[in-house]
Amino acid sequence: MAVKNKRYYWIQLTQDFFKSKEMKLLRKIAGGDTHTIIYLKMMLISLEDGGCIYYDGLADNLAEEIALMIDENVEDIKITLLFLESKGLLTRKSDRDYFLEQVPEMVGSETASTRRSRKHRELMALHCNTIATTCNGDIEIEKDIDTEIEKDIDTEIEKDVDENPVALIVKEYQSRIAQLDGTQFEILKEFITLDGMEAKVVLKAIGLAADNGKRNFSYVRAILTNWKNNGVLTIAAVDERERVYKESKIKGQSGNQKSNVPEWSQPNYVNTTSEETKKGLEQKKKEMLERLEKGKN
Repeated sequence: MAVKNKRYYWIQLTQDFFKSKEMKLLRKIAGGDTHTIIYLKMMLISLEDGGCIYYDGLADNLAEEIALMIDENVEDIKITLLFLESKGLLTRKSDRDYFLEQVPEMVGSETASTRRSRKHRELMALHCNTIATTCNGDIEIEKDIDTEIEKDIDTEIEKDVDENPVALIVKEYQSRIAQLDGTQFEILKEFITLDGMEAKVVLKAIGLAADNGKRNFSYVRAILTNWKNNGVLTIAAVDERERVYKESKIKGQSGNQKSNVPEWSQPNYVNTTSEETKKGLEQKKKEMLERLEKGKN
């Protein structure tokens, strides 16, 4: 039985992250530290999707769905979302898709095999520094590892696309998106070889990204990860998902079905859960606006 090559993700904050105007304003509003933690947690849950957050309609609104994942107060999350959207840190791509703008430049990742190779090289480097030896053989091995993936890409492109769908994916990506590097190539291959996704599904994601003017790898990976997480592994499943979504959107516009747009993003949103909760939220909004005005002066 093949062992899945797990991928690890992390956030790389810049040295001046907390010195930015946006983060200073966020921390100055009532409960600012809580809202900052919520923002960081949102970044973490969006890592595998390259910064995308999806509203699946399981809860009444996006804030409630996020609360289920990060175990924070719903009202605090709503205020955080309002702030992020007002500062351009959170943008809405569609009724269901939202994007944290800072994440792509902060995300780092590597596969389990890459991590093992890196740790091995670090160990050998330490060994070389501790013991008087040239370790020339290990240096040559490291060079081979670093160039192996790039050679794999060239090999795949040379193959007959009819016999090897991966070659078609490489050509499609490089013709419609951008040059494909070794790490990106391995990630796309994993969707097929490890996750059992049809090659046509990967091609579909590349086409959607290109058609929407999103010529970056994070966007393609976000689409594929979302489909994988929802069990959409065949082109038939993708087509069915699109059909259902279009039908629900049409029904929502005609008033026969509740809109999928989260309540917090509506311009006339009013929290009606209870009078006590509503007063608390209004007070927090008032304090936030007062702090924001003070920050401008």
